[in-house]
Amino acid sequence: MAVRQLIRRSVRQAGATFFHYSGLRSAAALVRRRWAGGRRVLILGYHRVVDDLRRELQRSIPAALISTGTFRRQLEAAAAAGYEFASLDRAVDVITGQRPAKKDLIVITFDDGYRDIYLHAYPILKLMGIPAILYLPATLIGTQQRFDHDRLYQALCVARRREERIHNGLPPSAVSLLAPVLKGRKTVSQTVDDFIAQQSSELLHQVTEELCRSLGDELGNSSVGGEIMSWPEARRMSSDGFQFGAHTLRHVVLTWEGPTRIEREIVGSKELIERELGTRVEHFSYCNGWYSEQIVRCLVRHGFRSAVTTEDSLNRIGGDPFALKRKILHENFSIGPTGRYSRALTACHLDDVFGTFGIDRPVIGRRRQRISIPAAVETMRDRAEAENSHEIRGS
Repeated sequence: MAVRQLIRRSVRQAGATFFHYSGLRSAAALVRRRWAGGRRVLILGYHRVVDDLRRELQRSIPAALISTGTFRRQLEAAAAAGYEFASLDRAVDVITGQRPAKKDLIVITFDDGYRDIYLHAYPILKLMGIPAILYLPATLIGTQQRFDHDRLYQALCVARRREERIHNGLPPSAVSLLAPVLKGRKTVSQTVDDFIAQQSSELLHQVTEELCRSLGDELGNSSVGGEIMSWPEARRMSSDGFQFGAHTLRHVVLTWEGPTRIEREIVGSKELIERELGTRVEHFSYCNGWYSEQIVRCLVRHGFRSAVTTEDSLNRIGGDPFALKRKILHENFSIGPTGRYSRALTACHLDDVFGTFGIDRPVIGRRRQRISIPAAVETMRDRAEAENSHEIRGS
């Protein structure tokens, strides 16, 4: 662990210990409750719950991982902090003022439909009687495919270890992505995050394919991980009362897309999940947490009730159900500088002590709609077809 990171985690642990045992954490919770309008509605977001964290850290994005032990402890800490576990439907009713809540509510959500959720989180939640909602990238469910961001992360890890052997043969688009990693200016996780933030899903896929093709057998010898659940597994969870929402067809960041692609990803994912599970899909999760007015209008038009962001902020009673705030958690949220689970750190995160005192600031998910070159071409084609159709009807 880098010295700077160790110091930062030590300071945060010290602050959490002080806030937790001095009573300031409870005071912060009271303040947040008043700010929220009388009741807090905390939405937690997870990606993968794994049984062997050490193994997965060797091949997977760390910020997506939490061990089964830490996951269970976080749920227990939420109950101890006075939260009542609730379905997203109930939480949305409270936020929109349709029904009251006697206690603060907490909602458990999962993005991406990883099989780890079925294997490890599902049994824990079922045993503890806790509801949850899973947001699925519909066309990837039941396939052997992997997410481009997972494949890119693994490819960059392999490329960094074999710099001298593969660097000269890389295509230009992959070289520009790889350069900061090879020079030690960025971690692999930072590089993947920055690339997703700055480029479209189309280009992410293209660069991932190019880099994987350049690595060839070297990447093939590396273990993959990150399997996606099947439809029978999703149906079993659905039959046990777990809820499912849409997360586009192929995990597409919609703020980079034109209106036709936005419509197709939203409507297509909703219809496919409804057809496979036989349940209504009324909730959506924005990929990368980013959204725009255009995307929201499309969701409303097609009967959705809510959408979650990754903005780590307060959900206020009477707030916008299509900009629900969510705290995305992973292993390090609860692990102190010694590598052991910290009860104080977990409690402070759940009660958002660090946000209340201005130590943490949310990353805003609302973005200006940006259209990539392929999306722009598609939009121009759609407009031309619409104009031609209008001219034909007019004649």
